[in-house]
Amino acid sequence: MSLQTEIEQLFEKDAAACDRSSALKVFNEFKFFLNRGEIRAAEQVNGTWRTNHWVKKGILLGFRLGELVDVSINNQFRYFDKNTYPLKQLSVSDGVREVPGGSAIRDGAFVARGVVCMPPMYINVGAYVDENTLVDSHALVGSCAQIGKRVHLSAGAQIGGVLEPVGALPVIIEDDVLVGGNCGIYEGTIVRRGAVIGAGVVITSATPVYDVVKHTVYRRQGDAPMNIPENAVVVPGSRPLAQEWAQQQQLSLSTPVIVKYKDGKTSASVALEESLR
Repeated sequence: MSLQTEIEQLFEKDAAACDRSSALKVFNEFKFFLNRGEIRAAEQVNGTWRTNHWVKKGILLGFRLGELVDVSINNQFRYFDKNTYPLKQLSVSDGVREVPGGSAIRDGAFVARGVVCMPPMYINVGAYVDENTLVDSHALVGSCAQIGKRVHLSAGAQIGGVLEPVGALPVIIEDDVLVGGNCGIYEGTIVRRGAVIGAGVVITSATPVYDVVKHTVYRRQGDAPMNIPENAVVVPGSRPLAQEWAQQQQLSLSTPVIVKYKDGKTSASVALEESLR
């Protein structure tokens, strides 16, 4: 029987009714491959991102099987969590630079060689962080989020987690993306390769994104995720409210605006600086 089949069968059972020892054996095998990045909550197939439902089920199964235990450092730093998800065990040979100062990576997250973690930051279970990415101070990589190579997650950036429902696509940040400080990217948004997200931009599945270069508006369509195009430079903007009273009060809503597209010769920081002049 395949690991996928075993996970799916256990997921359908009541955790209290299953053979705990056998179930934990299956889960620990699952988590071993999850930690190595050999199975992922989402992956790209022929250019299209798809959710691996069974992987999300396996992660949720771990919470069901886990028991609450005391993981306190001492009497001043008291912590309690499920014993199935301790902190990830890293060593120098893993090639991850985790700078001292209050950061945490949860077991069941994949963090590739060359990743730099600046304190304090947090990477949650099911996340996939690829090579040479920077996770800066106060940044969050939420559960099951998929982060590409050479991504810069600036200080305070929030990459939302999407663990449930199991069919929902997590947030995807493709290769060579710059996510500016205090950004929030949530609800299964896909930020395509090379895009630049300016400081303070918030993108959700319900957020329209206005492209002043291509004269179009990007919105989530049905079950399809919100997509930010390749090499787009996105900055905070606003749009006026249409209601008469709101217009009288000169009210507006914040909205992301694509102001330009960077070419292959323009660095992300230069493209962003030029767009804000």
